[in-house]
Amino acid sequence: MIKKIAIIIPAYNEEKCIADVVRSINGLNMGAGFIVDVLVINDASSDETVSIAAGLDCILLDLPVNVGIGGAVQTGFKYAYEQAYDYAMQVDGDGQHPASEIPKLINAICTGEFNVVIGSRFIEKTGFLSTFYRRLGISFFKNLIKLFYGITVKDTTSGFRIIDNKALAIVSEYYPDEYPEPESIVLYKKYQLKIGEVPVKMKARQGGTTSIRAFYSLYYMMKVTIAIFFTSLRLRKINLK
Repeated sequence: MIKKIAIIIPAYNEEKCIADVVRSINGLNMGAGFIVDVLVINDASSDETVSIAAGLDCILLDLPVNVGIGGAVQTGFKYAYEQAYDYAMQVDGDGQHPASEIPKLINAICTGEFNVVIGSRFIEKTGFLSTFYRRLGISFFKNLIKLFYGITVKDTTSGFRIIDNKALAIVSEYYPDEYPEPESIVLYKKYQLKIGEVPVKMKARQGGTTSIRAFYSLYYMMKVTIAIFFTSLRLRKINLK
């Protein structure tokens, strides 16, 4: 049976990278068992991202206002769910996630063992492992989530991940907005989804600017910690099918 995969690329001011990212994904040969569609979500970029993406072999959703990373990714999830994709994968638009690593995540999710598979930099610890401050934050969130929710995820902030249609049904209804990567781990855990990790190599950002500065790392960690607990409390009041 042929499986449909939506590869979602949230893009905000990624004019330097978006063409290479889309073309590298389209250049993959996943075999006859898959239909792979690249879905670019332009989050109201102020540069030439949308005009460049419009000329690429992809499905382009152009948001009229900036909704942030969580809103952009959820837009892709909603589209994938409504179009009955079997899997939805998130790939950053800044070139950090090499297309050559994508089959690792797809192969893992297709075993049926997991509902969510996260590409982790910290299993084999090869490739670009992020900055010192980011690694501190990642370690902090790993320990926080393990302590309060009983699950170990080594790369809690990785945006390189794939989900099946069971998880897709959930995130199409609710998905964290500001800090979706660590928060969504709590979301998946609360709905008893199985989460796995596979080792991947990542690159340093190839263009654009990160939304997290070293100066604000402590502030970021505090905000995400609060957001994680509020996500957990909020889910008690939500009845998702």
